[in-house]
Amino acid sequence: MVGEPRRAPGYTPAMSDFAASWNLCRGRLVDSLSDLSDRQLNWRLHPQALTIGEMAIHVAGVELFFARQLLDLSLDGFAKRVEQASTDGVVNDKPFPFAPEEITPELVARALAEGKSVAGDLLARNTDEVRAKSLVSALGPVIDGTGAMARLAFHPGYHQGQVWLIRTAPGFPQE
Repeated sequence: MVGEPRRAPGYTPAMSDFAASWNLCRGRLVDSLSDLSDRQLNWRLHPQALTIGEMAIHVAGVELFFARQLLDLSLDGFAKRVEQASTDGVVNDKPFPFAPEEITPELVARALAEGKSVAGDLLARNTDEVRAKSLVSALGPVIDGTGAMARLAFHPGYHQGQVWLIRTAPGFPQE
């Protein structure tokens, strides 16, 4: 006899598939880096690679970037700086908005909390109006809200795989 299918943590029947995927992928990303030290968060696999800390802040930045455009939010202060990590030092030649000495477990957790609050709200407002809205993606093309939510649901899983690759790379600090 077949039992009930396993659901992502936090899943409810009213939740969109985007939200269910995002909750699962994002939870796994947070789990994959939650035990890391400052040194481990800032270890760079090679000169062109993001560190794990930069990746985590970047994920939160993309969440803020999409939510700001789709929900017409105004960001300032720390949230605006985190949003800059969606592109700066990642897909363009500008410096990453946070210096290595700033990237600590506490700052990463704060950035991820900022992103989670707005992305969760965005995915909960999975309406036809939000899905139809046009925006510019972090990579440049104009996409609609459905495309943004699909990218948002996938994005933390993409980086979670990179975290495990970096954590198992020769030379990664074991502390």
